[in-house]
Amino acid sequence: MGTLDWIILSGTLLFIVVYGVWKTKGSKNVQDYVRGGNDAKWWTIGLSVMATQASAITFLSTPGQAFHDGMGFVQFYFGLPLAMVVICLVFVPIYHRLKVYTAYEFLENRFDLKTRSLAAVLFLIQRGLAAGITIYAPSIILSAVLGWDLRTLNIIIGALVIIYTVSGGTKAVSVTQKQQMFIIMGGMFITFFFILGYLPADITFSKAMKIAGASDKLEILNFDFDAKSRYTFWSGITGGFFLALSYFGTDQSQVQRYLSGKSIRESQLGLVFNGIFKIPMQFFILLVGVMVFVFYQYNPSPLNFNPAATKTVMDSPYAEDYKLLQEGHIELETRKKIAQNKFSVALELKEYAAIEDAKIQVMNLNKKDSTNRAAAKALIKQADEDTETNDKDYVFIHFILNNLPKGLIGLLLAVILSAAMSSTASELNALGTISALDLYKRNKKGPTSERHNVNASKIFTLIWGLLAILIACTASLFDNLIQLVNIIGSIFYGNVLGIFLLAFFFKFVKGNAVFFSALLTQALICVIYYFLIHIHPSGEEKLGYLWLNFIGAALVILISLVFEGFDRLLKNPDIKST
Repeated sequence: MGTLDWIILSGTLLFIVVYGVWKTKGSKNVQDYVRGGNDAKWWTIGLSVMATQASAITFLSTPGQAFHDGMGFVQFYFGLPLAMVVICLVFVPIYHRLKVYTAYEFLENRFDLKTRSLAAVLFLIQRGLAAGITIYAPSIILSAVLGWDLRTLNIIIGALVIIYTVSGGTKAVSVTQKQQMFIIMGGMFITFFFILGYLPADITFSKAMKIAGASDKLEILNFDFDAKSRYTFWSGITGGFFLALSYFGTDQSQVQRYLSGKSIRESQLGLVFNGIFKIPMQFFILLVGVMVFVFYQYNPSPLNFNPAATKTVMDSPYAEDYKLLQEGHIELETRKKIAQNKFSVALELKEYAAIEDAKIQVMNLNKKDSTNRAAAKALIKQADEDTETNDKDYVFIHFILNNLPKGLIGLLLAVILSAAMSSTASELNALGTISALDLYKRNKKGPTSERHNVNASKIFTLIWGLLAILIACTASLFDNLIQLVNIIGSIFYGNVLGIFLLAFFFKFVKGNAVFFSALLTQALICVIYYFLIHIHPSGEEKLGYLWLNFIGAALVILISLVFEGFDRLLKNPDIKST
């Protein structure tokens, strides 16, 4: 970090905060504070929706995901365009027609207060945890790599977001997210072209793609029906569809983005924009990760990208064993470089037999490299079982800090922190709104003024901001941060989506049946996750977590239909007498 990096980083973050406060000062009523005055255009909605989902975790974890596992993660998003169509046709018109401030307000109109409150509480639990993780994700990684104090980073990120989110509400979130998305995507495109420029002179983009393909990094589609596989075409268009439908249709952090639209059409166009461009955006971010993989085929890479993990094992009795693995790693890298050069020359000469031989050699060396890295992780775990051994989240930041020029490092760090701020702002905005309107205002006796409701929303937003910082300061790193956020969502989203689907399409089902079915479903989903995904005795997952979205929605619908059927039978006088 040079002086120029610090100037760019601090200048970018301060600009976002000051711009957000300046553009949105003076929200006098709930309409302005919660729905942004209903004057947002479709491109603002579309960028805001994308920025809400694209947190710092996306730009830290996704390239690392591609580096280790290839492009297959993009299948996770295959159900999203279908979900956008359903939300545009069903959810948006109903929300706008009823002029609701929150998604859960609709549930009281359809069912009853306790169902509305239950859905709101489920949202607060999962989104409150996620808000802490979106702060914690960049903090833990920047702390490990740069040596910055973790808690200080958590507090700085949280405090910056709190300032403009509490001040300006929904409009502040939307206007700042436009600037953040331009900064984020601009930084990623610049990085992509720098990576291409760092490759050997004879390695064109086309050759780089073939080199990645030889190492199975470009396998996008997996039509395997195995439910244990996390990312397949089928899990994407089913589990991914239900997750996207839940997230964009019932999660207030997203609903609040398009409720601020000037009209139904503007909201729908914003969601269509997201549906069209979200998959290409994620594809590009994964492609950046694949290019980082190709770069490290020709340049030295660490045995483990997490510097804190390396320091832990080197300060332990296992240091000598780790050094031996590092020596083996260096030898493998030399052999991989030679094999990649052979593959490149064979491609140039179009010698197909030599291409296949070189490809097999590259794949075998990559397998040995994976085995070597796994052995290193095992040693790190032996040195300290509390140290995070999975280094996917550190791959991209390692490349940035060790290879990009001064100034661009500051820009990329600004990208990461801007993404953290954009997602966290949406989450805090939604958490404050739900707490103030769905729980506090709805259960408070007596009328309340507009000013009182705005102040309540601000106070609750501040409280949730402080709680998010607290969660971030006490969190611990998980397998892969982008997966952690999606796992937390999958545990809750399917249930909430099922409640909304019952409200939309099963008009005969009443509130009691839905309320008790939702409670039972949530308990069952937690049991399924715990025993089939989290701690299965075999040590492997028996169910991909994306399926929880479909299972949760299906369970709450089926159980509600059963409860409603029994209730009707018991109320039928002929059945009673029998």
